[in-house]
This record gives sequence, C-alpha cells and structure tokens, in this order.
Amino acid sequence: MPGPDLVYGFRVRIGTEGRPGGGPGGHSEPGSAPRFAVRGTHVPVHDGTAYPLWSGTAVTLGRPPVLVADGQVRLLLAGELYNRAELTGALGGSSAALGDAELLLAAWRRWGPGAFRLLNGRFAALLTDASTGATVAATDHAGSVPLWLRADVTGLSAATEAKTLAHEPGRPLGLSGTHTAPGAAGVCRVPAGTALLLHGVGGSDITARAVRTWTPPLSRALPGEREAVDLVGERLATAVRTRLRGGEAAPTVVLSGGIDSGGVAAHTAALAPGTRSVSMGTEVSDEFDAARSVAVHLGTAHSEIRLHSAELVRELPWAVAAAEITDPTVLEYLLPLVALYRRLDTGPLRILTGYGADIPLGGMHRRTASLWSLDDEIAGDMAGFDGLNEMSPVLAGIAGKWTIHPYWDRAVLDALVSLEPGLKRRRGTDKWVLRQALSGLLPAETVARPKLGIHEGSGTTSAWTGLLLAEGIRRDEVTAVKGAMARRLYDAVVIDTVPPEDVDFGETVRRSVDAVRRLRLQGRVVV
Repeated sequence: MPGPDLVYGFRVRIGTEGRPGGGPGGHSEPGSAPRFAVRGTHVPVHDGTAYPLWSGTAVTLGRPPVLVADGQVRLLLAGELYNRAELTGALGGSSAALGDAELLLAAWRRWGPGAFRLLNGRFAALLTDASTGATVAATDHAGSVPLWLRADVTGLSAATEAKTLAHEPGRPLGLSGTHTAPGAAGVCRVPAGTALLLHGVGGSDITARAVRTWTPPLSRALPGEREAVDLVGERLATAVRTRLRGGEAAPTVVLSGGIDSGGVAAHTAALAPGTRSVSMGTEVSDEFDAARSVAVHLGTAHSEIRLHSAELVRELPWAVAAAEITDPTVLEYLLPLVALYRRLDTGPLRILTGYGADIPLGGMHRRTASLWSLDDEIAGDMAGFDGLNEMSPVLAGIAGKWTIHPYWDRAVLDALVSLEPGLKRRRGTDKWVLRQALSGLLPAETVARPKLGIHEGSGTTSAWTGLLLAEGIRRDEVTAVKGAMARRLYDAVVIDTVPPEDVDFGETVRRSVDAVRRLRLQGRVVV
C-alpha cells in the first residue's frame, strides 16, 4: 500500500560545527537522535563537503530525496508543492521530471528569494547558498509546516518541532513579529508566508531579513453571483486535484457531513476511485447520520469511529505534543482530529480535510450583526491565524500520516478572503458562495445544513467540561483549569519531551486545579 513519499519533519544544524544529535529532553548528545512527535523513518542529514556544514535528522515517509544539492546550493524541503505545472511551465526543459525539492532548487537558481513568492504548497524549507553566504529559512503562505530556529555563535539550528530545540543553548534572532516558543528561550518561529534571509550564520553578527511571500488580501472584490460561485468551485476543484498523487493508496477524507468536508469529499471521490471517508463521534454527540448520507451519495468506502468522551479528552497529551500550543480553545478544535488520526488504519495515508473553511468565509461569525462586522471579523481571523498550528502536519504525523487542507490552498484563500462579505452571508445563509458552488455535487440537505464545528459535532467541549465537573471542579473554575492543564501538558510533552503515553492525566488535572485555587486564595484574577 504505497503512501506519500516526502520529508515531513527535520531537525538540522547549519554552521561551523555540526550537532548531529539531540537526545532525550532535546539535549544535544553525539550519536543520539532528537525526540520527534511525528512517526516515520529517521534519515541522517549530513554534508561536510563544503561550508557551511549540515548535520541532523529528517523524518520521512517513503523514500524521498532528503538533502538535495546543485553546485554550492543545499536544500532540505519538508512537505510538498501543489503548483508544479506552473513552475515547470516557467522553468521549461526537463523540470517536469524533478521532485519537489529539486524543482524548488531550480526555482531558486532562477529567481533567488523571489522563488518563494511563486510557491503554492505545504512546506518548510531550509537552504544554504555558499556563493552568496545566505541561509534561507522559509515557510509556505499559511505557515502550515511550523519552522523553528535557534542561533548561537557556531551556527543555526532549525526544526519543524520546537521540542527538539528546547534545551539547546542559543539566542533569539531579534526579529519583530516572530513567535517564540513558551518556556524555550531563544527558540523563535518563522512567520507564515515568510522567507528569512540570514547572513553571518556561524558567527557573532548574524543578521536576518524577513521577506514576506504572502499576506491575506485586505481588498475586496465585487464579482457577480455566478462569477463568484464559478471561481470558488474551480479553485477548490483544482486544490483537491493537485493534492492527489498517482501511485498512492486511495486517499481518505475526514467527513463530518457538513458543507466543508462534504465539498472536499465530493471532489476527491470524483478524482480518486476507492476514496475512503471516516467520521468520529462520542456518546455525547456525533454527526454519523449526516456523514453517512454524504458517503452514500458519493459512493465512498465509509467508516465510523466512536470513542467514549472520557477517552477522547485523555487524548490531550498527544494533541499538545503535536500542536505545541497552550491555547485550550484551539486544542478543543484539534483534539477530535488527533484522536481520529491515531485510530485510523496503520500505514501511511494521505488524508484530506475540510478544516479551515470557516476562517476566510466567516462561518464562526454567523451571528454577527452586519456585513461590516462579518468582514472585520474575517480580517482579524486572517491576521491572527499564525502560530496556532491548526494545520500542522504533526497532528497526523504523530500517527505516521500526512494531512492536507484544500481550503487553505493559496489560490483558494486568495479567492475566498477577497470576496465581498455579502457573498459569504447572503439571503440569511452563511457561507452562501461555497454552498452554491457545491450544490450540484452534494445532497440538498447537506448543502442547506447549518454549521457545526468539529469540536461541537464530537462533543469535545462539553466532554472536557464534564470530566472536570466530575472531578469536583466548580463550573466557574473550568475555563481557568483548562488553561492550566494546557500549559502543564505543554511543559511536560514539549519542554521536558515526556512521551504523551507517560503523562499522568489524573495528576495533571489535580495539579492544575490546585494551581488555580492557589491563585484565587492569593486574590489574583483567574481568567
């Protein structure tokens, strides 16, 4: 059963001295390997033939090229590109036969840093060009593959998981707008849609210049209804098509039964015979009937996974280890996905989801009072998505799988965000333009079905709350305890790199409650 063939994580060192290891707890120990959350094949990354030196570890699915070279240029690409046709058309020659990493290297040769403004993909990239002395650390437009950096006087460490850098000595790069990893001094994240051009790596005067490669559009377009519907339908279809690779096993679609996942499932099933779909729920809540209706309509091989709500909440250590965040609200969104991925068939799978459509379409703000308010909420959400890791590949990589999110394709986002808000809420219907674009592909009841978030459909929010109430926590303490739990779990599985299965969940709850109550006794405000 062939699956994705790509690099989907790494931790490498570039500079005058290599650090090939990174042992338990993130410490650099010769001959040891960093502790990644993603599961795959660990491949050494090493090039000592020319300055700067490369050393480290990549995590792969299949057998992709890892460190590719052309003359004095070295490149490591985690992830994949989706606008290969446009790139190969512009580069010409035999570029169509190149792998994604080699194609990016050829683009660098032609366009330099501007190459990253041409890419539509899901990736983190690290490049050195000895001819110019430049080191480049870049993310895709959405920052969907996190890329963390730490610098010192002998070089630069870069990783797709902050936990692998948490205990290395180093200093922050001093760039405004970069996120830092809580509890890991000096570890900063490359912003979404950014290529950092670094000079002086391996010295005391490292400099960094941020080249923005994409920003969410703030201007709005005024197409007619038919033009807008056709545009959204065509962009979504293209995004799904370019994410399906020949020679792999049939893809899997996470199917809730709503318009977002249903749209991805419809396009996938039309392109890939044997497409599988899967839904997940608990005894608290599920959307099985709605998902089953879509699966029957599309002819997908459908399955259902049901967890007890207490079992779902106990997936929190894995969700925190994967997302590397402390925001309990976002963790509630991600928790059912992590639980589902960990229960899918073994073996590498390409998984498509409808996650993220609500952000550019304002689906979470269907009760806002005016179109202006809706548009302002969308602009705020698009300005604040970076660093939440909602689409990090580690969420599925923790189970050895690869996920993709067609609604966050660059061209799809450009189209959805820029539409005037009256096309997103029209005639009292939320996400109107998407519903119209999919009206001929899905059952009528699916197209008209009201929005329900994945955390609502699986009962995650109420399940977590219910677990805490059952432990004797007062209702007015629940929000604060959730926040304390998220931070305590983060410190354990990210900073101390404790394996999620070794976390004492009950002790985490008890210590979090104690911490919240101590703050109350001290008269400090708990939010």
